[in-house]
Amino acid sequence: MPRVFIPPTMRSLTHGREIIDASGANVREALEDIENQFPGIMDRLCQDGSIRPDVSLVVGGGISTLGLLQPVEQDTEIHFLPAISGG
Repeated sequence: MPRVFIPPTMRSLTHGREIIDASGANVREALEDIENQFPGIMDRLCQDGSIRPDVSLVVGGGISTLGLLQPVEQDTEIHFLPAISGG
């Protein structure tokens, strides 16, 4: 199962869990599986059917260019990196 790493700012939605195993053939399916377990996570990560512009998606160690359509395999790691602002 793909392993989804939850950012610290969103762990209140997953009852403090940092890593969640999800089923799916792509990022969207994995997120939908997590949404079924922990409602509200999709709203924090997605907007208008895509990854939010203030979130970077890292799949298998590289920045994803396919967004939610990025294929995943059994042991793929999925990370969501919220943008950091400051000056």
